[in-house]
Amino acid sequence: MQGVIKDYNPATQDGVVLRDTDLAEFDLAPNALVGSVFRMLRPGQRVVFDLDDSQQASKLRLGSEVDMGTPSWLES
Repeated sequence: MQGVIKDYNPATQDGVVLRDTDLAEFDLAPNALVGSVFRMLRPGQRVVFDLDDSQQASKLRLGSEVDMGTPSWLES
């Protein structure tokens, strides 16, 4: 999945990701940044992510423009 960071607190590592396709919000999993290139996040930053079993955003990573694409709700 792809989206943007809506909110992130570097002290607690709590945050919210906004999914591009339907604007659904997902809390970051406690281990969302483990093993990723990210050390912190900023609002508006584009990411690719997975959902874990508890529907939290996990495995945050960078994506290429091809990976990101245009969200279906923006296409005419």
